[in-house]
Amino acid sequence: MIISIRKIKILCVFLAAFLIGYFVWGKLTSPYGVQKVSFIPSKSETFTKGKLNFSIYRASNGVNQDVIYHFHGRNLDHTIWNDDTYFTALIQSHWQKTELKPPTVVLISYGPEWLLTAKNSKEESGLMDDFISNLPFIESIIGKPRNRILIGESMGGLNVLILGLSHPELFSRVASLCPGVYLDSPFSDLDKIMAAMKRTGADPKVALGIYLMAKKYISNEEEWKNISPIELIKKANSQYPELYLSCGLYDKFGNYEGSEALANLAVSKGVKIQWHPLYGGHCAMDIYSLSNFLIIN
Repeated sequence: MIISIRKIKILCVFLAAFLIGYFVWGKLTSPYGVQKVSFIPSKSETFTKGKLNFSIYRASNGVNQDVIYHFHGRNLDHTIWNDDTYFTALIQSHWQKTELKPPTVVLISYGPEWLLTAKNSKEESGLMDDFISNLPFIESIIGKPRNRILIGESMGGLNVLILGLSHPELFSRVASLCPGVYLDSPFSDLDKIMAAMKRTGADPKVALGIYLMAKKYISNEEEWKNISPIELIKKANSQYPELYLSCGLYDKFGNYEGSEALANLAVSKGVKIQWHPLYGGHCAMDIYSLSNFLIIN
C-alpha cells in the first residue's frame, strides 16, 4: 500500500505537535524550585591525603570537644555538610536553635562510591585500614577529641556500622541512617536474592548496583561475613558504642528488613540502641532525635 505525501506530512505535523505538547507539559508540571533550609553554614577547610579527601566543619558559634566523622552516601562527596537542600542543613538548623555547641564535623570521602573494608583479596579493599591509619593525621589538625561519633547515610550508613562494630574501642556513638544491611549475602543463590527482593520490595536496578559494588570490594562469603553488620553485631556487648539506627519501611534499597533485624540483635547483645522505624522511603529521617543523639552532654 502506497501512502500519499500529503498523509505523511499530516502525520509529521501531528507527531511534531505531540512532541512539543509533551515537552511543554513536562516543563509546566515539573517543580519550579527546591525547598531550602535557613541556617548559618559552618566554616570549612578541605584536605587530601592519598586516596582520602576530608573536610573539617566548625560551627560559627563554636564547637565542643567531640568530633563527628561523617561518611556520605553514594554519589555524594565531602562538601555535602553545608548543602542547604540536604538533611545536614536541617541538623545544623536544629543545633542553632539551642544553646549547645555542636561537635566539630569531619566529612570523609574516598570518592562517589566505596566500601570500607579491611585489606582482603580484592585490590580495591583496605579503605578501613587507610582511614584508621589516617586518624592521627586528622586529629593532629582538629585536636584529640573527647568522644568520636560516627554518622552515615545509605552507603555511608553501612560504612559507619562496619567501622564502629569492627573498632568499637575507638567510638562512643554510631548513627546509621538507612544503611545497606541485608540478611542475605551477595554470594547467595540467585533464587534466594530474588526472594529477598520480593520480600523487601527492593528496586531490581538498585539491587544490581549494590551487588556490583559489593563484588568490587569482597570476593567470597568469608570476606562478606567480615563486614556484614548482622555478623559483626553477634560479637557485641554492652561496652560497644551506642547505636542510632533508622530506616524507612518502603526503602527502595530493601534496607528495612536488615536494619530491623540488626536492631533486635543489638538489644539481645546488651548494646544501647535507639531504633527509629519510619513510615517513608529511602533515608527518611527524624531530624530532632538524630540531632540530639549527635551531641553528648
